Amino acid sequence: MSGVIHVVDDDASFRTAIERRLKKAGYDVATYPSAQDLLDHLPDESGSGCILLDVRIPGLSGPELQGRLSELGSTLPIVFLSGYADVPTTVQAIKAGADDFLTKPVSSDQLLGTVQRAIAHHEAVRDAQEAARDAKGRLDIVRGHLASLTPREREVFELVVRGKTNKGVALELGTTERTIKAHRHRVMEKMRVQSLAELVSLAERLGTLAAK
Repeated sequence: MSGVIHVVDDDASFRTAIERRLKKAGYDVATYPSAQDLLDHLPDESGSGCILLDVRIPGLSGPELQGRLSELGSTLPIVFLSGYADVPTTVQAIKAGADDFLTKPVSSDQLLGTVQRAIAHHEAVRDAQEAARDAKGRLDIVRGHLASLTPREREVFELVVRGKTNKGVALELGTTERTIKAHRHRVMEKMRVQSLAELVSLAERLGTLAAK
């Protein structure tokens, strides 16, 4: 699994050692001596990655950086690193959305396993966001189709998706069944569907059925 690991730690020797281990495992690595340095060079989130973040760093602390990144809408998973087994800090970090919390010194197996899980999490989040964007795009298209209906076609659409027969719609709208059939055909064409089931499904997605 590839990705960019962002290491934030004020200990230069630790950054070098971690960078070496991660690069050996096939990861790209970016290092930062402070939280502010990362904020000044915000990571590109278009690819997979995660942040390895020391809890106690001069200036902006690890948890404070976590909060700042959350405010900025970052989706990069954060794995905290600490030289102290600080349970309250660990609990606070996890509650705030951290992926994991490792205590230094960290074994290579533990480090790489945690990083792999964090990157898998990031990819899952990105996939979900992309799917949501695609779904919204498709829904916007359907809304456009709905907006193309004439007022009479919209009335026919509303009644048909609620189970009214052509005859029932004709009686309610005071017109002939043949006219309703023509309107219904145009509705199906404009909404780009082939069956009543598809039309009802679109109505559910649009919230039309729940509107009355």
